[in-house]
Amino acid sequence: MEQTIYFEDYQIGSSRMTSGRTITETDFVVHAGHTGDFFPHHMDAEFMKTTPFGQRIAHGTLVFSVGVGLTASVINPVAFSYGYDRLRFIKPVFIGDTIKTRTTISAKEDDPKRPESGRIIERCEVINQNGDVVLVADHIYIVERRDKPKRLGLQRSGPPH
Repeated sequence: MEQTIYFEDYQIGSSRMTSGRTITETDFVVHAGHTGDFFPHHMDAEFMKTTPFGQRIAHGTLVFSVGVGLTASVINPVAFSYGYDRLRFIKPVFIGDTIKTRTTISAKEDDPKRPESGRIIERCEVINQNGDVVLVADHIYIVERRDKPKRLGLQRSGPPH
């Protein structure tokens, strides 16, 4: 779905929750193949039985990728992603866990490089089926302003050449 939302339209504190997605063994295998991360924490069930986790844990980057992907339901043609800050893996995710993502607008600020736009900070919290936050990150958007600042033109002091 496409929806135009200008910088001025974002409200701090507004939030939304995505639908859920169950993490499968296939997700582990495909993600390991894509990234080259075959660490035993993700791929060796027997090794992980000897750890406090007792079972394989999902790659943090897998949880991040799926969690962010769940939020991609609205296309805003006047915004683009500037990146993510403050990414933390809070709790492990296991095969069979179902995750969803809650996003909350946490800040609005001027963009020092682009006066015609502003920055929106969206807190992303990935939550498991028990209601536990398992991952958190701040998503930064660059969003066009509806009311663009007037640009000062250069004035010439003599007749045009």
